[in-house]
Amino acid sequence: MPINKRKKGQPSIRNRLLSAAAIWLLAITLTAGYLVPSFIKSYLIDQEKTQLYLYLDQITALVDIDAHGRVFLDGRLSNPRFNSPYSGLYWSLKLNNQHLRSRSLWDTTISGNNEEGFEGPNKQSLIVVKRKFLLPDSDYPVELSVAINQDRLIKTLQELTRGLWLILTIMAIGILTLTTLQVSWSLWPLRKLRRNLKLVREGHTTELTGLYPVEIQPVIDDLNALLFHYQELLLRARNHSGNLSHALKTPIAILNNEVALLDEPTKAKLVPALQQLQQHIDYHLGRARMAGAVNILAAKTAVSSRVDAISLAMDKVYANRELILVNELDSSVMVAVESSDLDEMIGNLIENSYKWANSLIRVYQESSQSGQITLVIEDDGIGIAEEKCKQVLNRGVRLDESTPGTGLGLNIVNELAHSYRGDLILSKSQRGGLKASLILPIPRN
Repeated sequence: MPINKRKKGQPSIRNRLLSAAAIWLLAITLTAGYLVPSFIKSYLIDQEKTQLYLYLDQITALVDIDAHGRVFLDGRLSNPRFNSPYSGLYWSLKLNNQHLRSRSLWDTTISGNNEEGFEGPNKQSLIVVKRKFLLPDSDYPVELSVAINQDRLIKTLQELTRGLWLILTIMAIGILTLTTLQVSWSLWPLRKLRRNLKLVREGHTTELTGLYPVEIQPVIDDLNALLFHYQELLLRARNHSGNLSHALKTPIAILNNEVALLDEPTKAKLVPALQQLQQHIDYHLGRARMAGAVNILAAKTAVSSRVDAISLAMDKVYANRELILVNELDSSVMVAVESSDLDEMIGNLIENSYKWANSLIRVYQESSQSGQITLVIEDDGIGIAEEKCKQVLNRGVRLDESTPGTGLGLNIVNELAHSYRGDLILSKSQRGGLKASLILPIPRN
């Protein structure tokens, strides 16, 4: 079973919150940066047109026709800019073939239309309002236009836009900074929980301590209850194993004494069975006591040194086979497994290779998923058929009854590996023998 651990590239809660805040801030800033200037421009243009309509009303009131049918303005306009050449404020009047214009237009005209825009003297961009009306004693309508140069308005709008973008940028940076501080402060209890879990994992404490927010406190209480229950179960198992050991010691001693009084043929039949019984009892009681270790969460063992120690022992036991074990593991490779459990797993697999290898045994590591490491023990022996690789992991299964053993070794390794949320996979080695891939967790930082 793989260990659930955050993969590389997977965002944390903090990064998720900050990314969401940054995206929303960017969207709001861009929207405001483009919409607000548009609203301001519409407002300024409306204000200019309101003023132009006032001039339009004033000029309309002054337009008249003389006795010869010629149109003229009967009076002076209030704004002197109409009399200053190219001042930016203009009017133009047309009646049939007659044309009048303000002195400010000088020798130019107002050109263009609503779709393309209007243009005045010196290619000035204009805002224009128009009106058509009839005069007494005239059969033709008067077309009157009043215009103003909008370059100053556009320049003002550009300055306002630059100021707005500066304000929006400062505001976005400030909000993002405050959001970062808020997220960091809000996630502080989780960082505190992580530190406390590390202390529990390293064996410095047996429970999670400190005050937490009401949203997290129920989780803390449940974790502490689970830790307490786990420790109680381990302690109870260790006590039961001790009691069972004492309870079985006397009957076995009596049986050994009684067997010692029997004749040699009978003794030869019963002594191996009693010894095997004693070995199994010692082994399983030892495992129960080992499982009761207080700091099992802080387990950390260097693999290479344990392989070297086991190979030295096996070289003596199987000296007549003249086998070579090549340890290719780096000395820095660590697994989050208790030393006795690792010896049990590695020892069984290496011993199995010593029994069946022809000349060479390799121990090395393969790349594995995040949070785990794959230790490989392979040999050049006869191996196991692919269809029987899973079968031999069952309790008591032996493929060769002629070789000494109980059929429990691989099953024990498999169960121990699963107890550490790892796995044992048997397959065919490239050298023809058995390849045992032992997947185990690595210590967390």
